[in-house]
Amino acid sequence: MEPQESQDAPDGLEEQRAFICASFNQDTTSLSVGTKTGYRLFSVTAVDKLDCIHEGVECPDVYIVERLFSSSLVVVVSLSMPRRMNVYHFKKGTEICNYSYSNDILSVRLNRQRLVVCLEESVYIHNIKDMKLLKTLLNTPTNLTGLCALSVNHSNSYLAYPGSATIGEITVYDANNLSTLTLIQAHDSPLAALAFNSSGSKLASASEKGTVIRVFSVPEGQRLFEFRRGMKRYVSISSLSFSADAQFLCASSNTETVHIFKLEQHSPSQDEESPTWSTYMGKMFSAASTYLPSQVSDMMHQDRAFATVRLNMFGLKNICALATIQKLPRLLVASSDGCLYIYNVDPQDGGECVLVQKHRLFESGEEQVEEKEEEDPEDGSPPPTSQSYAATVALPSTPPSSTTLMGYSEEGGAQTGDVIPEHEFAESPVCLDDENEFPPVGNQSN
Repeated sequence: MEPQESQDAPDGLEEQRAFICASFNQDTTSLSVGTKTGYRLFSVTAVDKLDCIHEGVECPDVYIVERLFSSSLVVVVSLSMPRRMNVYHFKKGTEICNYSYSNDILSVRLNRQRLVVCLEESVYIHNIKDMKLLKTLLNTPTNLTGLCALSVNHSNSYLAYPGSATIGEITVYDANNLSTLTLIQAHDSPLAALAFNSSGSKLASASEKGTVIRVFSVPEGQRLFEFRRGMKRYVSISSLSFSADAQFLCASSNTETVHIFKLEQHSPSQDEESPTWSTYMGKMFSAASTYLPSQVSDMMHQDRAFATVRLNMFGLKNICALATIQKLPRLLVASSDGCLYIYNVDPQDGGECVLVQKHRLFESGEEQVEEKEEEDPEDGSPPPTSQSYAATVALPSTPPSSTTLMGYSEEGGAQTGDVIPEHEFAESPVCLDDENEFPPVGNQSN
């Protein structure tokens, strides 16, 4: 969405399509983008093309949009009604249900078992099959950004959220059995980012300082890895994401660099088999660290980035993800400049990642511009800024409303005027037409 493109478009068209938010689905096969006019869903299963599989215009100014894997279920929240969550069956063009809360919705997370809604001081856990409210966690520590993470593995459905507003404590909650698992003292500063790996066995975290990223075992809470993103400046980490095999972890921020870390344990036997100068020096530093202050000692044990990406932007909101596309490891970066960048990742040697494709998110399929790395860069005009969750909280709130859920039919459409009171939700499961992608789960205990 570059400024020069708007010259050929009707007045105001580019502004109407301005990027507000973006999210990858649970297996990184789809990208969801919230815009001024609604939302868009893209397939990201190929490098050379970006297919827009759906464009929703049910509500404008979408600042939260989350798709459930590759199913037809999508959750949308609009700036015009920030206290209401809408659940759509986008392939049928129908609303499954909507739900209103006592305050602005800051984030939504979902897997095949649970749907979690995070407000500033409370968390709501729903059964995704019938949208029944199972648990409300009240008086949680102030969470201005709605920071939380939900394991995509629905067999455990671990939920992580800040356990403190002043230090980096993580509460890990079992959303299936509705009980707290553990508290992790992760950082000295408040949390800024959280992410589970696909199995829910590892949890990555970063603080508001953004200099150190840590990985913990779940549910034990034991520290497994510690990575140093940088030392010279504090940054705002905007996203953390594991690769599908949990061998790599990527982190993006408000700087021009995306870091990829490799999760590998260095065993003593490996060092003895291949003695090198770096191995020798590493042992010397390790021995010396026992005599140094704890802060210096910690820095000497922290691993650095295995691979990096240098973006042609600074200060823009972006999210990153690692995916295997066409049998090769890729790094995906969706930016508030309105573009999706795809990079090749060398899983053996790391280093600087190579840009192989750039897709614009606001062009039609016929007019889509795709650029290789060797092409000339775009001009330096500043792109539109994105709407942050924190800014959303500052918007005027809608009048308080009672918590209700619109009824829905087996066809997936809302039953007009049929309002079901809280705790008396429809007994029938949410019915989607692509059952192979979202198989029904019957009579499972939570």
